[in-house]
Amino acid sequence: MTGFSKGIRKVEIALKWDPSPAGRPPTDLDIVAATFTSSDAYGAPAYLVHFDSRSPDGTILLNRDSTDGKGFGWDEVMTLELDRLDDRYARVVVGVVIQQHPEHRTFVSVLNPAVRVREGYTVLAEDDFGSVLGATAATIAEFVREDSGAWMLRPGVHGFEDDPADFTRVMGRAHRS
Repeated sequence: MTGFSKGIRKVEIALKWDPSPAGRPPTDLDIVAATFTSSDAYGAPAYLVHFDSRSPDGTILLNRDSTDGKGFGWDEVMTLELDRLDDRYARVVVGVVIQQHPEHRTFVSVLNPAVRVREGYTVLAEDDFGSVLGATAATIAEFVREDSGAWMLRPGVHGFEDDPADFTRVMGRAHRS
């Protein structure tokens, strides 16, 4: 059966970074997922999932949240059950935001940041944010539902210089290459 694919079904987004040096304020990074309907695939998110919210249907879940990077291994982990998302959703964009309190920070000031996208034991994408060092936030993955209903990954890190609230409004816009 050539061309037959079930696509991506369930993925894990994992984020890690090293804690701030002694005497410095903690560094807080957050994973954010935005869902988009087929009727407004590049407009406003239908809903967001982040540290103080969840998806209404339980398909996107933040499993681990860190405010300082002091965890063992991966500090933040989010699970996306794409195969369970309602048919009206056409896209899910996942990003990372650097909290800006008490000081302004970009990825250049975050110690050893890394992100990994995997399905089961298969790593689909990894990045160290080296291409967006001056950004305060970045999208790290875009999942798109194809006409067949299968979900596909469009990897790539795209930096933003917006505050966290602004980032969640614009993170789903189409990227210009």
